[in-house]
Amino acid sequence: MINNLVKTPKILDIAIEAAISGGIAIMDIYKKPNFSSELKENNSPLTEADTAANTIINKYLIETGIPIISEENKNLSYEERKEWNSCWIVDPLDGTKEFIKRNGEFTVNIALCKLGKPILGIIYVPVSRELYYADVEKNIAYKSILDQNHNLTKELFNEEDRLKRFDAKEGIIRVVGSRSHMNQDTQDYICSVKNESNQVEIVSKGSSLKFCLIAEGMADVYPRFAPTMEWDTAAGHAICNAVGLKVISRETNEELPYNKENLLNPYFLVTK
Repeated sequence: MINNLVKTPKILDIAIEAAISGGIAIMDIYKKPNFSSELKENNSPLTEADTAANTIINKYLIETGIPIISEENKNLSYEERKEWNSCWIVDPLDGTKEFIKRNGEFTVNIALCKLGKPILGIIYVPVSRELYYADVEKNIAYKSILDQNHNLTKELFNEEDRLKRFDAKEGIIRVVGSRSHMNQDTQDYICSVKNESNQVEIVSKGSSLKFCLIAEGMADVYPRFAPTMEWDTAAGHAICNAVGLKVISRETNEELPYNKENLLNPYFLVTK
C-alpha cells in the first residue's frame, strides 16, 4: 500500500489508500473457493466483497470530513445532498458480475466531485494491481503498477506512468463495448460508425475498465446506451477528463453531472 514513497496531497493520499485497501479486502474474498452473494432489490448482485470493501473505504474517507455517496451506503435524500459543495462518489466493487465470473475485470472506484464535476478520480484493479489516478484540475492522469503485495514500488505522479493518448489509425475506429451490457441501442450506434468509417474494431471490457481503455488510448469512443449510476462513472469520468476526453450526456449534450436528484445517469458517450 502507500508507503514513504508517496508525495501527494493528503486528500488524494487518503483516497488512493482507501482504494488499495478496499482492493486487498476484495482479493481476500476472491481467493476463497466460495463466497456469499445475494440479489438486491434492483436485481443487481451483492457479495460479501462489496460489503467488506465498502466498510474499509468509508473508514478512510470519513477522515476527510467530505460526505460520501456510495453504492452500498444508505444514501441521503436530495433535500439533504443538494447543499453539498463537494462529495465522494464510490463504487467499492464495480463489476460484481465480473467478480462472480472470476474473470478479473472488476475495480474499485473513488471520485471526488465538486459542484457536480469530478475533480479527482481513482480506479484500482485488484487482480492486475493497476492503479489509475487523476487530478482533473491539473490535467494529469497516471497508471501505476503495484507489486504482488499491493505496495507501490515508486513514487506516484512519475512521468513514466503518465497517460498519453495517441490518435487513432486512419480509417479504424475502436469502439468500447460492455462485457455484460451490449444492447440494441449500442449495436445501432456501432452500425452508424461503420457506415462512416472503413473499419470498426470492438474492444470489450467489464466495469470501469472501459473508461481506462479509452483514457490509455487503447480505444477511440465509448458509447454507453444502457443504465449506469453515478458511482459507476465518476472515477472514470475524472480520468478521461484529465487526458482531454469528454463524457457527454445524450440528453443534454453536456458533461455528465454528479450528485443529481436522481443518481441514475442518462446515456452517454466518451470521446474527444
